[in-house]
This record gives sequence, C-alpha cells and structure tokens, in this order.
Amino acid sequence: MPAQADTWAEALFDNVVRDFGAAPRGSVLTHHFRIANRTKTPVRISSIRVSCGCVSAQAIEGVIAPGKDSAILITMDTRRFQNSKTVTVYVQFDQPHFEEVRLYVQANSRDDIAVLPESLAFGKIKRGVAPVVATTLSFLSNGQVEINKLRCDSNYVTLAVKELRRGPGEVAYQLSARLRPDAPPGKWYSDVWVFTNDANFAKVCVPLTVEIEAPAARPKPPIKPGAPAPPTVSMGMLRPGDTIERKVILRGASPFRITSISGTDEEVRVRETTGHLRHVHVLTVTLRPANSGLINRTLRIRTDQGKGNEIEFQAKAQVIP
Repeated sequence: MPAQADTWAEALFDNVVRDFGAAPRGSVLTHHFRIANRTKTPVRISSIRVSCGCVSAQAIEGVIAPGKDSAILITMDTRRFQNSKTVTVYVQFDQPHFEEVRLYVQANSRDDIAVLPESLAFGKIKRGVAPVVATTLSFLSNGQVEINKLRCDSNYVTLAVKELRRGPGEVAYQLSARLRPDAPPGKWYSDVWVFTNDANFAKVCVPLTVEIEAPAARPKPPIKPGAPAPPTVSMGMLRPGDTIERKVILRGASPFRITSISGTDEEVRVRETTGHLRHVHVLTVTLRPANSGLINRTLRIRTDQGKGNEIEFQAKAQVIP
C-alpha cells in the first residue's frame, strides 16, 4: 500500500523525493514537484529555503486556489559538489495554517560520465512531426558497463540505444529519442533514465527539452454578451529573455477592419499582418518576458463592426527561472 501523508500539506504533493541518480559533473538538473490543492480553501506558500547552495527552489505560484495545481521548481547544479549529495528543500505554508513540508533532492555528480551534447534537445518544432535527436553517453572508468534498460518520464517519447565503441577503460553508447507526433504543444522538460549493470552508474539521468508550436487559435467576432469565456493562446514554457511567437486567426461572417489592439506592453506585443477590410485577419502575438512567473494577459481587438464588437482572447505562459 502507498504511504500515507502525515499532514494536510504533505498530502498536496504527489511525491517528496527526487533522485536524479548518476549525472555528469557540470550538468544542471531540474524537476517540478507538483502541488495539487484538493482542499476547499486556498493554500499559500510563505517561504522556501534549501540546505545547500547547489540547489535553488522557487514556487511557480504562491497562492493555490482549491482544485488548482502548481509546482515547486527545483534546479540542482552538479558543478558545486562531487559524488553523492542529498539536499533538503523546506517549503512553508501559512494558509490555511502553518505547516512545513520537506522535499529531498539527490544526485551523484561524477567525473567518469560524459554526455555530449549535454541533453536531448529537440529545439523548436511544429506539432505533428516525429523528429529524432541523439547524444553520446560515455562511461570512462569501466569497460564492462552495459545498458540494460531505458525509460523516459514522458509517454510521448520513445527511446533507442546503440553501442558505439568499447575499450579497456571506456564504453560509449548513442542514445536517441523520437517524439510522437501527437505530443502536446508548449515548451516542456522531461528526463531520460539509463539503467546499467554497474552499481556506480546504476541510474543515469539525461535531460530532454522540446518546444512544440501550438496551432493558431481562431476566435470569431463578434463576441456577444453571455458568450463563453474567451479562448486561450498557450505560449508554453520559457525563460526570462526568451522570445516566442504564436499566430492568431480572426474570422468574421462579413469583411471587417481592426481599429485598435489593447492589453499589450513591453512583454506582450501583437502585430497585425494587414490593415485592410477582409474576412480573415492574422495576428502575431510575441512574448518576451523579463521576469519569471505566470503570465496571463487579456488582449482585446476592436473592430469597425459597431458597438460591442470586440474580440477578446487570453495569452498565457509559464516563465521559469
């Protein structure tokens, strides 16, 4: 039977331990500890601290409403320690009342593992394709190491491995990952796990990243009173200083002209491709955030179709440190 949480705060977390296994010294490891508020009241994170400077931790959202999810983002820098290290992350809540949860992050930072490139990075791709990326994983102290199993945290990734060379003090493998064409849009992160027959490298973590472009949203003017909530344009997940664009297609029953756009600022901009009277207008939404956190911006498009004919949609993104 699964272990029961001791407190209401621990029950918010799916798990409280992340073991990255063996990792090349110099790699930066990340993990999201998911928080699900299954209570009937909002919960608030008042502070987070760590037991070692090799780990940083940040709450994606400080206040989590009932029925909503959030996460604690953990980053572990293996350059700042060697061999096995376990770090405690202390998460304090002050609503609905005080409680503290301890999260544990551990890794084995080793100089005798090499991953080149350092991650399985797909880059920016369009949804519906099935690209393949590869990296070389080398074990530098034991020529008898064998990989006996592969696993990815995401079901949208299939893995393969091929031995490249084997010598007295080195074994090298090519590790490849293929993305399923139905993978969801957005910028997301996962981990690939390599299991071997050597206790020193029993489990090796290789980060995986991908940014999948979302299909264009298609809000239709005019918006009538009592209509459903405005559509959402998902900008995915990115870091401060990154730039991402999405296309939004506006369709009208009759030709119309866009007269103004509001809700933009230095971080969120909207550009119209034409200024003419036509049935279809294509907008380009550009996001370049300055700081981490959740971005949820309401954008309003005013047309020449008379009073009450505004087009409204939301641009959402998660900006991580």
